[in-house]
Amino acid sequence: MDTHSSIIIYNVTVYSENQTLKNGYIKLTNKKITEIGETHQYVRQPKDHVIELSPSYKVIPGAIDVHIHGVNNADAMDGTAEALKTMARTLPKEGTTSFLATTMTQSNEAVEKALRNAGAYIKEQTDADAEVVGIHLEGPFISPKRAGAQPPTHIQDPNVTLFQEWQKAAGGHIKLVTLAPEQPNGLALTSYLKETHVVASIGHSDSTYDQVGEAIEAGASHITHLYNGMRGLHHREPGVLGAAYLRDELFVELITDGIHCRPEMVKLAYDQITSERMILITDSLRAKWLKNGTYDLGGQPVHVNDTTATLADGTLAGSILKMNDAIKNTMSFTNCSLEDIVKMTAENPAKQLNLFDTKGSIKIGKDADIVVLNENLDVEMTFCRGTLSFQKED
Repeated sequence: MDTHSSIIIYNVTVYSENQTLKNGYIKLTNKKITEIGETHQYVRQPKDHVIELSPSYKVIPGAIDVHIHGVNNADAMDGTAEALKTMARTLPKEGTTSFLATTMTQSNEAVEKALRNAGAYIKEQTDADAEVVGIHLEGPFISPKRAGAQPPTHIQDPNVTLFQEWQKAAGGHIKLVTLAPEQPNGLALTSYLKETHVVASIGHSDSTYDQVGEAIEAGASHITHLYNGMRGLHHREPGVLGAAYLRDELFVELITDGIHCRPEMVKLAYDQITSERMILITDSLRAKWLKNGTYDLGGQPVHVNDTTATLADGTLAGSILKMNDAIKNTMSFTNCSLEDIVKMTAENPAKQLNLFDTKGSIKIGKDADIVVLNENLDVEMTFCRGTLSFQKED
């Protein structure tokens, strides 16, 4: 196709930033969204490449996965450009067009290698794949009491100096940090993250409700994978979970595979937090899109069956959840609308990462990161910055 031509997705339902167009079209030119309207408003130009569908097809903004470790036998901790390229090429299959390459608790040397690699990759990545929009540092500044699948031997207290070194190694691309603010120096690191425009997320944390309040005062604005790796809800101690429910300052991640938390608990969280603050994540491992078997996570064997990834002792170890399945599950568990899904997969993460001027919604002038869903909410096509990155085979 002529590189100077425009792509028109015609006769579809378009979920744009301010309205839903039942008989709409969207025009993509030079990596950007250049027109949105109703079908009768479209004026064909000589170089337009028209993809005509039907209104049962839905066009939504591409998902931004702020918490993903790996996919298709690649992991951010591999510390190679090939691993991140594999992730970026695979994720459009599930409707993800941007993501944070997520690290885990490992030795300082292994973390620094992954950070340097991701920082370098971000500078060189191409438009044809899902975009690495930054790095999520998950650990090692977490609570040993809430380690989950994070190796306890490498957990350490929050450390501003070490974070500064790592941010330099990453070329300034660490955008989100999961930490336990109740640990020594936790509030100091939280304040530093806020000052330097990095999202401070409470996760793998044994914080009490009041300690979460102190962390919010210091600058925390995010909760890592709700329910998992945190102090739960008690009628005399609301914990991290209670704070996630009640504090409007917090965006809240949720893994909606029906395993990390039961469907009823997804509904309970959704009813309390709503689509205004919820962010859907996959927290997926290298085993996603692969067959059942045993895979590596931070030097630990992870056993994967059709739905679940666990350590040898049965501890949940990330997920094999695909983003489009997260969408279907969430709609099934909560009865939310696709408009709500757009908020939770695109708008909210874009706002949290300060990307909403270019991503997170379908609006003229924004990046042409869009996904076409069929009537069953399966991904038919994904465009990353205007390039067709995935098309479902018939």
